[in-house]
Amino acid sequence: MVRHIVMWTLKEEAEGNTAAVNGAKMKEILEALAGRIEGLRHIEVSVDIVAADPECHVVLCSEHDDVAALDHYQGHPEHQACVAFVKKVAASRKALDYII
Repeated sequence: MVRHIVMWTLKEEAEGNTAAVNGAKMKEILEALAGRIEGLRHIEVSVDIVAADPECHVVLCSEHDDVAALDHYQGHPEHQACVAFVKKVAASRKALDYII
């Protein structure tokens, strides 16, 4: 299994919305991927960050069967549709993948 963690800091305003509104939309569209991509075993997204250094607004944690499944998820059209929105609203992104 591979765990995929991503943290984003959002632009204060983008796409006509505040960071809080865009974070909520990110959570909704990313969690909607559950059960739709082969090899994606679990996905959760939070906008209720208790502490982060550096600051972030949204965190994603997903689990995949293996590295090939993570690669499949990354390139999947439904995931890429989410990426298109995220790129418009995110100011920065940090990611970490590791074997569990």
